[in-house]
Amino acid sequence: MTSRTENKPERLKKLQTAFAAHIRNPEKNAAPDGIEDRRMKIYRELFFNNIQSLLASNFPVLRALYDDRAWEALIRDFYSEHRSQTPLFPEVAKEFLRYLQDGREPRPEDPGFLLELAHYEWVELALSIDERDAEKQPADRSADLLEGRPLLSPLAWPLSYRYPVQRIRPGFQPDEPPAEPTHVLVYRNPDGAVKFMQLNDVSRLLLEFMQQDPEATGRQLLSRVASAIGHPEPEKVLSSGAELLDDLKRKGILLGTRR
Repeated sequence: MTSRTENKPERLKKLQTAFAAHIRNPEKNAAPDGIEDRRMKIYRELFFNNIQSLLASNFPVLRALYDDRAWEALIRDFYSEHRSQTPLFPEVAKEFLRYLQDGREPRPEDPGFLLELAHYEWVELALSIDERDAEKQPADRSADLLEGRPLLSPLAWPLSYRYPVQRIRPGFQPDEPPAEPTHVLVYRNPDGAVKFMQLNDVSRLLLEFMQQDPEATGRQLLSRVASAIGHPEPEKVLSSGAELLDDLKRKGILLGTRR
């Protein structure tokens, strides 16, 4: 009796391991003994279809680039090969991104922009569920942005990609990255909507310098921008830059100035 009792946890563990392996990859792993295949089919389809449907909603542009068979193959690879670090459904998209970045060997059928497009789409989801409240950040919301130290919202993410990810769709799939990278800002506005804006050299450098030196004033930042782009009339950069700072604040990208 004692021997049988001691073996129950081990037998249960073996059953669970075999069950999970079969659900992940039924072609390579046999179902546990003694379970009717009709019942196993229910689990196989339920688990996989839930993941497939969830990722299709998280990555709608990426999904649109694949026919049903190719999409199922991509998700099956993720489903069978990747070991997720979280049981939370909102984190599945991040796990898929981790798989594309660290776990997936490049395949001939993979477009060159696969990882960048997936990251771009994940950012929209990540910002939409980010629990930080920009309104609670300590900022002087009425101070002069030129003389004060502009404060970037934690819900505004400047990003750079080799491919123009914001333009990719079924009718536009570049084979090679263009000569110039794409710089975008993805942010959540005060209404809770996730927006994006493409950055030119001035806005990109302004945000970059702002992140590098949080103690710099708006005037100092714009002076550095003028120097970096070699503008012959720095005062014009200062003038247009002041309008840019105000526009970023209206959009909720800047919260005001640091106290």
